[in-house]
Amino acid sequence: MARTRALYQWPSVATQAPTEFAEGLPRPLPEEAVRHPRVHSERPKIVAAIPCYNEEAFIGDIVQQARRYVDEVIVVDDGSHDGTAVAARAAGAIVLKHEMNKGYGEAIGSCFKAARDVDADILVTLDGDSQHAASEIPAVVEPVVRGEADLAIGSRFMSPDHQRHMPGYRKLGIEIITWLLNVGSDTKVSDSQSGFRAYSRRLVDALPVTQKGMGVSVEVIARARRARFAIREVPITCIYHRESSTMNPLTHGMSVVLATLRCRSMF
Repeated sequence: MARTRALYQWPSVATQAPTEFAEGLPRPLPEEAVRHPRVHSERPKIVAAIPCYNEEAFIGDIVQQARRYVDEVIVVDDGSHDGTAVAARAAGAIVLKHEMNKGYGEAIGSCFKAARDVDADILVTLDGDSQHAASEIPAVVEPVVRGEADLAIGSRFMSPDHQRHMPGYRKLGIEIITWLLNVGSDTKVSDSQSGFRAYSRRLVDALPVTQKGMGVSVEVIARARRARFAIREVPITCIYHRESSTMNPLTHGMSVVLATLRCRSMF
């Protein structure tokens, strides 16, 4: 961690008043939330974006932790029925709210658009269900800060010890999807489904996001690979708990497998 901190000075906790919007995807952020392009910046502007759905129990703590390591935190509330938006706003996040649940892919698209709107140099995404440790943001963004990667993926499979804590059905599903994404490609990854990622500004500007659901995770990798963006992986930890996923694992897995096959046929 010390090696990362030496690269640039971490920002202090943001003092900007949080804001909430309806339908964040098509609407720009307000003028006070948009920082104009900087000239000769001493360090990159890093923005964390957290897509979430019904994460009232976790989102406030995640936002507070993430604000220690980034300039701004944006929460994309994908049509939650609970108090996710209220908790995120109270913790200091800018909130973009979809009026209805549109899916993870749409939420990631909103994250990309928000990063462009606030003139972020680096976008880091992490999940809103407390699986990811915000304290690992410096490690995940480091390859992008150094100019070694345009896409840095936090991998749960780079630590044998950590793999032992992953539920068996989830580990098998991720391995199958990752194999389908990797087969025949020179650029391989170990964790195609990790939502803990860092993106360079040029990648965010260049890549369209078309997948509506969880298939967006493989779409971004496939598009980045085809466009010859540099991809690196960083070992991360992950906390698994009963409330971390509400999706049926079989339905989820099959939908991502189909999305992966579509992406491989296109890219």
